[in-house]
Amino acid sequence: MPTITFSLKDLQRLVGKKLEIEEVTELAHYGKGDVDSYDRETDEVKIDFGDTNLPYLWSSEGFARLIKGILGMQKGVPEIKLQKGDYQVIVDKSVAKIRPFIACFAAKGRKIDDYLLKQLVQLQEKFCETYGRRRQKVSIGLYSYKRLAFPVHYKAVSHSIEFVPLEFKAKMSLKEILAEHPKGKEYAWILEGFDKYPALIDDKNEMMSFIPIINSNFTGKLEIGDENLFFEATGTDEEAVNLAANIFAYALADRGFGIYSAEIKYPGRKAVAPCMKSESIHIKNEQIKRLFGLELKDNEVKYLLEKAQYNYSDYKVEIPPYRQDIMHPFDVIEDIGIMYGYDNVKELPLTTYTTGSALKLNEFIDKVREIIVGIEYQEVMSAILTNKDFLYKKMNIGDFGTIEIEDFMSENYSAIRSWILPNLMEVFSKNKHVEFPQKIFEEGIVNVRKSGEIADFNRIAIASSHEKSNYTEMRQVLDYIMKCFGLKCDIEEAEHGSFIEGRCARAIVHGKKIAYLGEINPQVLENWNLDMPVAAMELNLSEMFEVVEKK
Repeated sequence: MPTITFSLKDLQRLVGKKLEIEEVTELAHYGKGDVDSYDRETDEVKIDFGDTNLPYLWSSEGFARLIKGILGMQKGVPEIKLQKGDYQVIVDKSVAKIRPFIACFAAKGRKIDDYLLKQLVQLQEKFCETYGRRRQKVSIGLYSYKRLAFPVHYKAVSHSIEFVPLEFKAKMSLKEILAEHPKGKEYAWILEGFDKYPALIDDKNEMMSFIPIINSNFTGKLEIGDENLFFEATGTDEEAVNLAANIFAYALADRGFGIYSAEIKYPGRKAVAPCMKSESIHIKNEQIKRLFGLELKDNEVKYLLEKAQYNYSDYKVEIPPYRQDIMHPFDVIEDIGIMYGYDNVKELPLTTYTTGSALKLNEFIDKVREIIVGIEYQEVMSAILTNKDFLYKKMNIGDFGTIEIEDFMSENYSAIRSWILPNLMEVFSKNKHVEFPQKIFEEGIVNVRKSGEIADFNRIAIASSHEKSNYTEMRQVLDYIMKCFGLKCDIEEAEHGSFIEGRCARAIVHGKKIAYLGEINPQVLENWNLDMPVAAMELNLSEMFEVVEKK
């Protein structure tokens, strides 16, 4: 849960209104936040935000912007004046398979003081660690504009390149930084498996940053008194990189900076950052009524959405450029409910009286989960939405019945998962820096299209990664689960593209094919950039439950 600190007086300046701490406490609830503490001597407010999908709120500027909407001081999508800058960033093809995306801009016109510098660093760290997944998905750099020579070059360089890291005095090679520098040791796992490393270098060949590890002590050091700064965000997800640029551009504009765009020259295409294009989504009055039981007039919907800082016309909703969490009309309707006030929704009288109880299937599933936890596997939980690249291409198999999202907001979430094992492979790929052995499992529903029909199954995927992971390990796990339920299973050799030929089997119980198990194919390990062997299986709990019930 992201926690931010700021001065109450600073918040009042940004909002343009005197606020008591009690008012701030109430207003924080609109952003799913809770005031943790307020120190009257230092004037410091600490707020915990429970929603990790609203990173624009992780700064006093973003929180102040939300408050201005709630109080009616600012209606609709806030606008900032984006001026065309004469700045160019040239992206070399060498970063395409390492960290391909970048967004930059310049901010001018206001001196940076100690407090503002700390606020910028706070937002930078909160965004990178939480939304940026510890800098793997997105990292951010801030630079003193006056020390840079344009155009700036983003490319992959040799590990022998040397420069003086931020707050250090002596030169170090990139290889030495990863091995010896505190930040290098903390984030080296992001660059594992690459021969060259991403770097930002200005036109005088001055090293700006070893991305995503550490800035240069010369060009990459932002100091008190600097009037102009240069922002960059890099990462593996272009939408997330652009979101970072938009959030910082708005925050700096709220502080009185002028925002100047930069041209990004990719191989074969150009882009302009920050990208202030707003997405739109349509909602229906029936949806609002169905979710909240409210019959709102069009002018009431408009009033509530403008408080939530959307633009609205004829059920078309324009989303602010600093928000990327709106994936469905229900997300917008949730904000309508927040602005209307859940306490203002009148409760309905009870019309039926029932006694709830757990489904037998769920009780069975919980028992399986307890068994696996008991043999020292850790449970993980992943998104049901994914994409075909993860489900099939990286797993070295063909499509076996995907349900795709027609109007998806992000290609990363363009399909419903048809099996769970790819989720575990992704977890392994993001935790290579964690000690081994790694033993994990996940249970959940999968959806598969068969002969025009959609079938739902409860499945559980189990995987183990360490130097000696093998088929026998998974077979022992399977046998133990069967023993706990008094079942016997037949094992037959099977072929499956995700597993090594000859080291893969199918488990059959009472004629039902309930599981695949084996050693993961080296090609799949390479696709996920994994070095350690993995043994895994996926068990159809729906099929197994039918057998258990008939015993």
